[in-house]
Amino acid sequence: MDKRPQDTRVVVGMSGGVDSSVAAWLLKQQGYDVIGVFMNNWEDINDWGNCTAAEDMADVQAVCEVIGIPHQIVNFQKPYWDRVFSYFLEEYKQGRTPNPDVMCNREIKFKELLQRALDLGADFLATGHYAQIRQNGQYVNLLRGADSGKDQSYFLHTLDQRPLAKAMFPIGHLHKSQVRELAAQAGLPTATKKDSTGICFIGERNFRAFLSHYLPAKPGEMRTLSGEFKGTHQGLMYYTVGQRQGLGIGGSGTGEPWFVVDKDLARNILYVEQGHDHPSLYAQALLASEIHWISQAPPAIREADGAIRCTAKIRYRQADQAARVYLEPQGNCKVVFDHPQRAITPGQSVVFYAGPVCLGGAVIEQTAPVPTSATVR
Repeated sequence: MDKRPQDTRVVVGMSGGVDSSVAAWLLKQQGYDVIGVFMNNWEDINDWGNCTAAEDMADVQAVCEVIGIPHQIVNFQKPYWDRVFSYFLEEYKQGRTPNPDVMCNREIKFKELLQRALDLGADFLATGHYAQIRQNGQYVNLLRGADSGKDQSYFLHTLDQRPLAKAMFPIGHLHKSQVRELAAQAGLPTATKKDSTGICFIGERNFRAFLSHYLPAKPGEMRTLSGEFKGTHQGLMYYTVGQRQGLGIGGSGTGEPWFVVDKDLARNILYVEQGHDHPSLYAQALLASEIHWISQAPPAIREADGAIRCTAKIRYRQADQAARVYLEPQGNCKVVFDHPQRAITPGQSVVFYAGPVCLGGAVIEQTAPVPTSATVR
């Protein structure tokens, strides 16, 4: 960074939560020219998806007054609907489980908001993500956040070099408890505010009721993989691989819980099996599409069979799993894990790491058999 902090303008994306509040406060304490911006991404329609926008906007205003920085409200409802919510609905329509947080970061925060920040004369866009960045020669690395329990690099894996070169993550080196302490010391009104959970546009509302408002439910049969009829499901979009709750067939068979193991979209059948460790819940390999490398190219160091050796996650809070990535044409890849993985879910992200560095990721399409080393690809 060539310019002094006082000559550097930073726009902070502020959500009304404690993390972005402390991010803005820290930057102001460090002498930066800080502007807070609240994104209004969702409009209440027929009282669906409140997302506490009014309360959050009021909190942003109160925090900015305490810090002593100006703030603005920007309306991104149309791009959010077009690029995030429409994707969300289409994925569920296809029987998959989408990850709207990943799409929101790529399309809204680090595209629309970044452009608005640049229009305001900003040198950088800062957010309250638990992640870190490091200059590595001509490239910018995305690193895990210091708090392993809060690390959000998983949700940022689709970013490329341009937004990362303009990004700042002021709390990435802190733990959540430290962030809360700083907020209290600074007298920020969000110091004890509860963290938001779930998907913003659904808020505290019932997920099934919300989704049925936009997509018609299509009930169908619930069967075991051997074909035994177990009941009726309410619509494939309401279920995800590995799900236990909401099946309504507990207590039958061996008495163990039942879990979703697969979906047949063409025949509208939900497949279930009994037992947390049922073999059909596990697979050692997956196929993925839309592979993205943060450094713009896959790692050059490969194993003898062409594999990229790394660790990977198939869900946000999962511990790192040792894996090999085999590149395929058209941006696809096969990921082979050292050990079987439970509930690999189409539509979710598989994200790759080399130590603290997030390499990138891809969209899970389906599980795959583990080929021999001679035929793998």
